[in-house]
Amino acid sequence: MLRVDAATMDALEAWAEDEFRSINGQLQWIIADALRRSGRLKKPRPQAARAAAPDGMLASPAASKNPKNEPES
Repeated sequence: MLRVDAATMDALEAWAEDEFRSINGQLQWIIADALRRSGRLKKPRPQAARAAAPDGMLASPAASKNPKNEPES
């Protein structure tokens, strides 16, 4: 549980909405950003979507969301 005063919570909610994130997602982003800036967090590893495909080409993010390359509805 996190205790935050009303004014801070209102500002956080507005910021999260501006960035199309949940409040939880915004808090995670803020914390990770602060840790990176302070040098306390290692650089993130490439995501699975960015991993090399079997042919050696980089997989596109869209390909990882639709692994069978089926038409999206």
